[in-house]
Amino acid sequence: MSSREDEALALAAVDALTGQLALAPKPGLPDPRDLGARATRKDHCSLRWSARALAPGLAAMAAAARRTGEPSPGLRAELGAIGRCTEHSVALAGGGHRGALWTLGLLVAAAALDPGARSADVATAAKKIAAHSDRRAPRRPSRGSAVSAKYGAAGARGEARAGFPHVRRALDALARSRTAGAGESEARLDALLTVMSTLQDTELLYTAGPLGLRHVQAGARGVLEAGGTTTEAGREALLALDAGLHTRAWSPRGSAGLLAGALFVDALPVTAGPRAA
Repeated sequence: MSSREDEALALAAVDALTGQLALAPKPGLPDPRDLGARATRKDHCSLRWSARALAPGLAAMAAAARRTGEPSPGLRAELGAIGRCTEHSVALAGGGHRGALWTLGLLVAAAALDPGARSADVATAAKKIAAHSDRRAPRRPSRGSAVSAKYGAAGARGEARAGFPHVRRALDALARSRTAGAGESEARLDALLTVMSTLQDTELLYTAGPLGLRHVQAGARGVLEAGGTTTEAGREALLALDAGLHTRAWSPRGSAGLLAGALFVDALPVTAGPRAA
């Protein structure tokens, strides 16, 4: 049974994910602008709804970590089992968020292992959990693992085993933008673009290949080099990149999931007090 502390961590993770979904304009990704487009309305609404279906599973992951007390192979196996059950629940609620579940699940478990820890410590604990193999996982290759093997990309598993370097990069970008006076939405968009500029996104590799991935990375760098989303030039570059990705149906979903992880870590430490209505 999960405690109030575990539920607070889970709700903070869901808030981070819905906060990521609320950003606009996100290049090639669903955002609130889709609410005005009949063809994509269901996609964005279902993503917001299904994000909330993650909460029970994430709370169970936090409880498992708190009960286990160490980043052991047993904890890794238990997190995998909970994650597969949670994927099923999310699918019933509308689907999506598989990459975000992997990232947030590990980070929530890491935060539960060390209450009060901040970014570097949480990422290090998550790395220790991810270092173990899930011996109970189905022995069938996923699309992400197949793409990783084909192109030599780290993929979601490699990102976790490296201690989530792109979550750390996003956190650094958030801090820089806030210090420079950017609003919160602009700071978060700059953090997303920072991740996009270097991440070997397996979803993009699958749909667009290496040339497409490099195109997206260069586009994200172009926005940042133009001054980021707070400048007129940066905003124009962002809108051009967004239009191009939507035209090509290229979606940097891996970057979006890692931004959600960064927003969760950024909100730590989480208290278990009553949640605002």
